[in-house]
Amino acid sequence: MRISVKGRNVTVGDELRERVDKKSAKIARQVSALAEMEVELSEERNPSIRDSQVAEITLHLKGVTLRAKECSDDMAHSINMASDDLARQVKRHRDRRRKRREAHRASPRLA
Repeated sequence: MRISVKGRNVTVGDELRERVDKKSAKIARQVSALAEMEVELSEERNPSIRDSQVAEITLHLKGVTLRAKECSDDMAHSINMASDDLARQVKRHRDRRRKRREAHRASPRLA
């Protein structure tokens, strides 16, 4: 799986990049090697917004695109929440595809 990490109003250091790699390993085991993941880390500069650290993750799979966006007051927490949300979406997507494939296999063939 290819991972690209971008930062808007935030410098993406080695620590954040390692956290993204560590959290995306769980997702990478469930998807194909051709999948592309885009992680965009940003900071809202408006002082009235309490949860200013934003992590957006987009996962491009064959035929479907999954997205997760989370905001909190800590960038590491935002990354954790967004990756957990995306892992749930990937698991749900895999289960749906598996059920469809099994239902198709179990249906009687018309001659």
